[in-house]
Amino acid sequence: MSDFLVLGGGVIGMMLARELADAGADVTLVERGECARESSWAGGGIVSPLYPWRYPSEITALAAYAQQYYPDFARQLLEETGVDPEFREDGLLFLRVADQQDALDWSARNGNPLEAVDASFLYEREPDVAPGFREALWMPGVASVRNPRLGQALKASLQKRSNIRILEHTEVRHVYHDEGEVLGVEGKQMVFSARRTILCAGAWTGKLLQELGVETAIKPVRGQMILFKAPPGLLNRVVLMDGRYLIPRNDGRILAGSTLEYVGFDKHTTDDALVSLRETAYQILPRLRDYEVEHHWAGLRPGSVDGIPLMGEVPGYRNLFVSAGHFRNGLVLAPAATRVMADLLLKREPQIDPLPYSPAFRSNAS
Repeated sequence: MSDFLVLGGGVIGMMLARELADAGADVTLVERGECARESSWAGGGIVSPLYPWRYPSEITALAAYAQQYYPDFARQLLEETGVDPEFREDGLLFLRVADQQDALDWSARNGNPLEAVDASFLYEREPDVAPGFREALWMPGVASVRNPRLGQALKASLQKRSNIRILEHTEVRHVYHDEGEVLGVEGKQMVFSARRTILCAGAWTGKLLQELGVETAIKPVRGQMILFKAPPGLLNRVVLMDGRYLIPRNDGRILAGSTLEYVGFDKHTTDDALVSLRETAYQILPRLRDYEVEHHWAGLRPGSVDGIPLMGEVPGYRNLFVSAGHFRNGLVLAPAATRVMADLLLKREPQIDPLPYSPAFRSNAS
């Protein structure tokens, strides 16, 4: 019997499995598809909430931890696996921000570098951004990672550890429990059991909890994105306007996203979204009209109330835990989510106060 059974092989599930294994535990990780191929793969990879001043303090605390964690973590993964997560700390430019003063006030309160800059600053750094902007907001410390590469590196890292067992293409069909104790979970052909089980199944977590009689706000929220095959240097940092963003990759490709759609578990792409994303990209960077859209895809985010994740012991169960509901910020918050959950599961002194994310606390607060 494993010490821990992690249900879900996204970035959050894999990072937690890695942390638990490195503490000496035996870990089984079960993934319904392929590791890091759901929202971890589909997202953009910005290591910051899009408009961080618009989020509650619970998100700010987690994001601050993660932003300090990622530089060394990305280097460790590259050295360990040879797969480069493409960590880029090139900053973020915000265009057309209506609540600029709120952003500056948030920066002053939290010590997060952010400043208002003029047109010369903007166009010196990104000369191909659409003309006519007189000002922008600039966050120099914001980074990005190429999330599919991060997922590949994490999976390779897990495969190097003898005390982690990875089972892909294994959908959980049933959770066996008795008098508040999870006895095991049923996969395709066998039952897996562990001393403690952690639900990290992203948008599917709400369904699993519902089957156990636990109601949450976790539900799928579709996001569609496109990728332009552009040359290196056309864009060098993340640019955000009206809730949409452009993210450059090392090979020159530029990712544009994203939509926010409440359509259940439907992952189909739509022509309307393609047109909308493409037009927004042209409004930010007109030269993208010269380059083809190479890919168009959709993913399902695990939606939650105010974007605040549930992390902790599931009420009514002694050995069942959850880490899900990170909404649009799963990759952003993954290092902090790992720290919260690992400290809880390994009974270590918490580095981040876990109470605001506890399922019991969140249930009472709502």
